[in-house]
Amino acid sequence: MLTQLIIGAILLSLTVAFQALAFDIIIKKTHELMSTKIKKITRFWKAVILTVVTLSVSLVIIVEIWIWAIFYLVINVVPDLETALYFSTTTFTTVGYGDVYLGTDWRLLSSIESLNGFLLFGWSAAFIYEIVSHVYKKEGQDISKKGK
Repeated sequence: MLTQLIIGAILLSLTVAFQALAFDIIIKKTHELMSTKIKKITRFWKAVILTVVTLSVSLVIIVEIWIWAIFYLVINVVPDLETALYFSTTTFTTVGYGDVYLGTDWRLLSSIESLNGFLLFGWSAAFIYEIVSHVYKKEGQDISKKGK
């Protein structure tokens, strides 16, 4: 049990650090994109920015799922890559269909992955919300000034 907790803590820390670094890059690139002439290139600049941000966050989550899946392959608790990815995806997203599961020697690890996914999805949703708020902030200020 202690081994599972230690390994789970390591994988959880790894994915949290990865997400923090990735989000730092995404926010910097978003600010760069918003400060360019994209507003003059297309009138749909907000949709372009928000699409890029959402796809980037999705890619970060996919990488995190792969981290767990590769670990399951390394410790040989799943038969192949497809099963590892399927199990990791259903666990990370907390769907947990139950058709694939780990043996008793490693099942606590899947609970840690679910906790990891739950936390990182919440953080991802908050991150996207913050960017959406920032993108529409000036527009909201303009609307409130017109109402006065």
